[in-house]
Amino acid sequence: MADAVSFSFSDTIAGYVGRFDSGSRLLRLKTSDGREFDVSLAGDPSAELVRNLDEPYIDASGHIDEMLSPGRFLYVYGVHYPEQGGRFEAKRLVFLGRGAEDYRFEEPSWWIKQIESLADFYKRAQFGDGPVDFTEYRTEIRLGGDKTASHVQETDTISRLVYGMASAYLLTGKDEYLEVAERGTEYLRKHMRVVDGEEDVVFWYHGISVDGDSERKLFTSEFSDDYDAIPMYEQIYALAGPIQTYRVTGDIRIKNDADATIRLFDKFFKDPEQGGYYSHIDPILFSADHESLGENAERKNWNSVGDHAPAYLINLYLATGEQRYADFLEYTFDTIADKFPDYKNSPFVQERFFRDWSHDTAHSWQQNRAVVGHNLKIAWNLMRMNSLKAKPAYEELARKIGEIMPAVGSDVQRGGWYDVVERVKSGDEETYRFAWHDRKAWWQQEQAILAYLILNGTVGGDGFLREARQAEAFYNTFFLDHDEGAVYFNVLASGTPYLLGTERLKGSHSMSMYHSAELCYLSAVYNNLLINGREMDFHFQPDPTNLPDRVLRVSPDLLPAGSVRIASVEIDEKPYTDFDADGLTVRLPDVQGRVKVKVRLRPTAQ
Repeated sequence: MADAVSFSFSDTIAGYVGRFDSGSRLLRLKTSDGREFDVSLAGDPSAELVRNLDEPYIDASGHIDEMLSPGRFLYVYGVHYPEQGGRFEAKRLVFLGRGAEDYRFEEPSWWIKQIESLADFYKRAQFGDGPVDFTEYRTEIRLGGDKTASHVQETDTISRLVYGMASAYLLTGKDEYLEVAERGTEYLRKHMRVVDGEEDVVFWYHGISVDGDSERKLFTSEFSDDYDAIPMYEQIYALAGPIQTYRVTGDIRIKNDADATIRLFDKFFKDPEQGGYYSHIDPILFSADHESLGENAERKNWNSVGDHAPAYLINLYLATGEQRYADFLEYTFDTIADKFPDYKNSPFVQERFFRDWSHDTAHSWQQNRAVVGHNLKIAWNLMRMNSLKAKPAYEELARKIGEIMPAVGSDVQRGGWYDVVERVKSGDEETYRFAWHDRKAWWQQEQAILAYLILNGTVGGDGFLREARQAEAFYNTFFLDHDEGAVYFNVLASGTPYLLGTERLKGSHSMSMYHSAELCYLSAVYNNLLINGREMDFHFQPDPTNLPDRVLRVSPDLLPAGSVRIASVEIDEKPYTDFDADGLTVRLPDVQGRVKVKVRLRPTAQ
């Protein structure tokens, strides 16, 4: 085995400073799992401070010695040489803050500035300097924001863009973002929505193919996993953007669409006998067991059961406070807590099932494999739900996931979180094998960050905060594209961007501002309101006549009861006092037309 590392290679080490000898230029780094590495700085490496999108390079090369104080977390990129038992020579150092205990991504406005940059990138990429015209929208966007020749408009990617723009408005109050969100919502309603009056439901086309002035509806999915079927997750994510927009505007038409789509779910996707929701139905009979569905017939999975909550259902409840949405959420999370754990066999949850909830371990690409981010997504959303209706099963499962996942799903040497791994080890294997590669996807980093932020913000624990910071550090160090804008789809294990195939794109079937914007929105909320005790402003623009009793609900997320309260309200830039500070509601004035509302929330533990 000695010959296995008898060659040089470049790599990254993420670690905490143990000691630094300025004379010998030798740095001792300790990784998150306690292993120690000696790193030579004799080759005069460059050093920089982590920076946000749209910030210039911040050189720290002249401050290396004074910044390498014990306990500081940083990244070192360098070259391993096989001589003398192994020698690692640093070429680049990245510091996360100016002080040893500083993390720049915990600055109050860090994530708000980042979502502004994302919104500006995608607005420019899709519409240039012209009007917001969704006939020009493209699903595929190249690395720098240029459009491809393909003119297929997928419903879900438009919805995901709309979600990002609505979220950017919530945090900034900039009308240009809300304009994109509202025009996108209208485009979805006009071109992608199908109202079935006989069944009293709404469903959504996969998308449309545009050729000049003509458009061809794409009824069933064009994606390989779901080809020629109606997958539940596409119907779910069609609601993501409109519902986030509904939180801002209170447009009752959006709520009506959501209710009609939920009726679709209950009529055709729900299994009334065994529980849960099927993953696919056929496009003719709307049947979950039709033979044309092939291996997707009578199947259930994480997406069909779990994606309701983060995509639209939590936001629909936040906007309305209606008990039926809370009941739907409880049903979803009870199902997850009951059916998904499989800890007798694997540290990862089970994600695919037959109708009777027996495990489907031979399905398509997934086989008996775990998507790391889905485990973290469950933990994050369980803790959100636990704030709405606390149950021991919710918190216990979330804690368990949070405690066991770093050792099996994260990269404890370089930082960051992996993609898909085998759920069980074979033979004498000591680690869980990668399904295809050791690359790291942007959306899986999001799930880790939000899971550990909310775990720390609700139940505490230095370990959870440490994991949150490490995940935030990796994402902000390696995923932000400072040359072209927005964020990379994938990076190599070392953090180097992976720019081949569809993973080179900034817009695709899988990527369209949703996860990156959701990360910004909720990282700002959790870091400021739950962890660091800072006030935050949120922006709305409803017509009071659209809201029952003119009551605007302004809770930014499902947070622990009593953890935040309203500090002040402005309507059309003037102070306003008719609000319930603890109930997080504002009774709007009895006027016609839309009003601009700015709400400042204050943590009660401040």
